[in-house]
Amino acid sequence: MLDNSAVHSQAKLTIAMVAGEASGDTLGSDLILSLQARYPNARFVGIGGPKMLSLGFESWFPMEKLSVMGFFEVLKHLFELLKIRKSLIQKLLTLNPDVFIGIDAPDFNFKVESELKKHNITTVHYVGPSVWAWREKRLEKVRYAVDGVLVLFPFEPDYYHRYQIPVKFVGHPLANQFPEKPNTHQAREALGLSVNDAITAILPGSRMSEIERMADIYVQTAKILSEIYPKMIFVIPCVNDRARQRIQQALNQFGSNVTIQLVDGQSRIVLEACDQALVTSGTATLEAALMKNP
Repeated sequence: MLDNSAVHSQAKLTIAMVAGEASGDTLGSDLILSLQARYPNARFVGIGGPKMLSLGFESWFPMEKLSVMGFFEVLKHLFELLKIRKSLIQKLLTLNPDVFIGIDAPDFNFKVESELKKHNITTVHYVGPSVWAWREKRLEKVRYAVDGVLVLFPFEPDYYHRYQIPVKFVGHPLANQFPEKPNTHQAREALGLSVNDAITAILPGSRMSEIERMADIYVQTAKILSEIYPKMIFVIPCVNDRARQRIQQALNQFGSNVTIQLVDGQSRIVLEACDQALVTSGTATLEAALMKNP
């Protein structure tokens, strides 16, 4: 981990990062902002999404290539993923960055971190795997792959201490990005929705594999709910154009006589505006909780 006593603010550090999905892009952009405040001359490279790119991050490969999940989805893209990882490792070994920070995506990043650590490049993993829920023994391998771990929740460090892994609780950045008291009326005005409407948000996920699997099911669910609650309105935030096209396809096939509004991005405003949400498990689950939405 970076030592503030050894590195002054004018240091021209090279910081490599890899984020594998939208939630990692959010975490990465927040981390870059914090690091830029301390090291304004730092260069950030690796793999990242639009939020990281907007801060000057140099992404060598499209982040979407890493955004796959599920056994068959990964298997289908395995050759490409392995090729990207091999090329990434070679580029990083040539560059020899001051530190590599793998943001979540453990199946991809732990291998990268392990290879870099063998060549004396400092490696940090940001977002510890959920060892508090299952397979704590994974930390045996983590210990040899990284020089340290940044964790989101205050109960996590104890698990890493048991395996002599340097760890730092840094908090979850989302906790500071959501209002203490959501302003539902203001959010509805921003989306052009009535303050009197019964609104259900539908968040089918940020990965295309999730959206492919859930779009039809969620639209069909909305249709059933609309038959029970005829005045209910549904709002779906679309993470990108490709996602919007897939969700629109589901609407064309299953969404007749249902009021479903699509918006570009703005998932947080949608969550702030709604009465309840139908959510694919992930970061959006935490976002819904922070918005105090069932």
